[in-house]
Amino acid sequence: MVNYYKYLPVSEADESWGLSVLNTGCTKIDAGSPYPYTTHPEHHYFNWEKGRVLHEFQVIYITKGGGIFESKSGGKQTIAEGSILFLFPNERHRYKPDKKTGWNEYWVGFNGNIVNNLLSKKFFTPANPVIPVGYHEPLLNLFEEIIDKTKEEKAGYQPLIAGAVLHLLGYIYSLSQQEKFSGQDIDAIVNKARLLFRSNIDQHFSPEDVAQELQISYSRFRKIFKAYTGLAPGQFQIQLKIHKAKELLTNTNKSVKEIAFELNFESNFYFSKLFKEKVGMTPGDFRNKHLKS
Repeated sequence: MVNYYKYLPVSEADESWGLSVLNTGCTKIDAGSPYPYTTHPEHHYFNWEKGRVLHEFQVIYITKGGGIFESKSGGKQTIAEGSILFLFPNERHRYKPDKKTGWNEYWVGFNGNIVNNLLSKKFFTPANPVIPVGYHEPLLNLFEEIIDKTKEEKAGYQPLIAGAVLHLLGYIYSLSQQEKFSGQDIDAIVNKARLLFRSNIDQHFSPEDVAQELQISYSRFRKIFKAYTGLAPGQFQIQLKIHKAKELLTNTNKSVKEIAFELNFESNFYFSKLFKEKVGMTPGDFRNKHLKS
C-alpha cells in the first residue's frame, strides 16, 4: 500500500452532474505513528483534542487495524477492521487508530444533490456513522478505481468517479442491510418465497399460501419479507404480475381479458385499473405504444 491523497478541483459542469468528488486517498498508519500526517492540507487537518467539522461527506474504509471514532450524533465507538466511517457535513467528529495496531484507511470526500437526497431519505444518518461491513474485495476495488482515475485526471473523469462513488454507497448500504440478518435463516426464507412467487405467477397462489409453504405464520413472513426486500409480499407479487403482463402485451396477441385471466386477476376491470395505477396507462394504450415503436 502506497500512501496517496489528492484534493480535486470541481467545475460548475462537475457540480451540475449531481455528485462531485472533492478528495480521495489511502494511508497506512503504522503502530505508534502520529495521526493524521502533518502533510495534509490545513483545512482538512485535525487533532484528537479539538476534533473537526467538514462541509462535505466522506466515506472512510478501515481495511486493517482498529481504533476509536467519536461524533456529535453517533457518540464514541470502537472501530474494528472492516468498518466504514461515514462523515457528515457540519457534524463535529474525531477518530484515530489504536497506537498498538495502527490501521490502513481508504477514503473519498464528495458533495452534491444526489447524496443530499440519500441523507434526506435516511439511507445514511449521522446517528449511525459507523457501519461494520467486514473486508470485501469489490468494495476495496471501488476505492482503488477512484484513486487511479484521480491520478490521471483525464477529461471527463469527475462524472466517472462520481459514478464509482454512487456504486460505493449502494454497495455499503446493501452490506449494511445484509448485516441485519446475519446469523439467521432469513436469506433462505426470502429466496424461497421469491422463487415460489415467480414459479406460481399464473396460479392462484397468495402470500398466505407462500407462508404456509414455508411453514411460518403469515404475520412473521410478511414482517421478514418487507424488512428484507422493502416490499410487502402482496406488492412484490403484484409487481411480478404487472411485469409479466407487459411481456404478454408486447410479445403476444392475447387479449387484455385473456391476460387478466392467465395471471389470475379477479376481473378484467381490476387488472386494467391496477395496470394503469402502476404503469400510468391502460393495458391497451401500453400495447399500442409499443407496437408503434
